[in-house]
Amino acid sequence: MSKTLIGRKVGMSRYFLEDGTNIPVTIVEVGPCVVTQIKTEEVEGYNAIQIGFEDVRPGRSTMPIIGHDAKAGTAPKRFHREVRVEEPCDLEPGQSIDVSIFEDVMFVDVVATSKGKGFAGGMKRHHFKGLEASHGVKRAHRRPGSINGHATNLGTGPKPKKGKRMPGHMGDKQITCRSLPVISIDNERNLLMLKGTVPGPNTGMILVREAKRLNRKKTTAASK
Repeated sequence: MSKTLIGRKVGMSRYFLEDGTNIPVTIVEVGPCVVTQIKTEEVEGYNAIQIGFEDVRPGRSTMPIIGHDAKAGTAPKRFHREVRVEEPCDLEPGQSIDVSIFEDVMFVDVVATSKGKGFAGGMKRHHFKGLEASHGVKRAHRRPGSINGHATNLGTGPKPKKGKRMPGHMGDKQITCRSLPVISIDNERNLLMLKGTVPGPNTGMILVREAKRLNRKKTTAASK
């Protein structure tokens, strides 16, 4: 199966190698996750594995989720995610998966939701430089500029083109950080130390999976 687990972001720290090299790392807690459902091509039309993470009080859950997880012989879980597989695997409902599946993995992808920034202007949201701070530019220094020339039908349309960079809701989007190096694994506490940053706040939910594509340099390092 695809090596995938659900977890939470713990925070950032530093990791020192034996030669004294200081590596900035993000500590994430992944698993243990429980297999809550096995989907097959004969029944659902495709092969997949559904995993659940973090127990939740029945009063904080719903009856469909409680009954769904009870079929797998486990308590209701707070988060559920589905992992596609090409062929049926040997896992069974109720089986637990921990961080040890990443022991031979050098690079992982992390999927998380970025922090929401609320309504933001063009300079903060899209890194516009703004207008001149000279005489004649009054109360317009941080404005994004004209949008008329980018309307549909050569400027005569009823609305701007889709994708026009304008002020609006910033953040709170799904972000995928690809090919983060795995620096260290703590099997006792289900911790992964990843080089680099991970989107979202501390304690936020994340999805960690084995890296799907690598550049030439990382491919060479992973094959050794």
